[in-house]
Amino acid sequence: MTDRISNTYNQTVGSAKEKIGKAVGSEHLTSHGAAQKAEGEINQQRTTAETHAQGFANQAQGTAQKAVGGATNDPELEARGHGNVAMGDVQRNL
Repeated sequence: MTDRISNTYNQTVGSAKEKIGKAVGSEHLTSHGAAQKAEGEINQQRTTAETHAQGFANQAQGTAQKAVGGATNDPELEARGHGNVAMGDVQRNL
């Protein structure tokens, strides 16, 4: 979660720098702000992709655990499978 906060911070601060730079006529501040904003956006997309990939992995693991738990009559494994599927759903919807 701290990556998301850091990325949002960089997007917001970068956007502010860019706007202030334009307002005062500073190309350096404008370009520095645009770069910081772009870096935050790119990193946010990467973080989101990683979270979604982990969500798919958790869903796959949970589906397998549910199947094995049901086949071997292991309610604990089956319950863990339900939990992993639910966690994967959450991760994929962030």
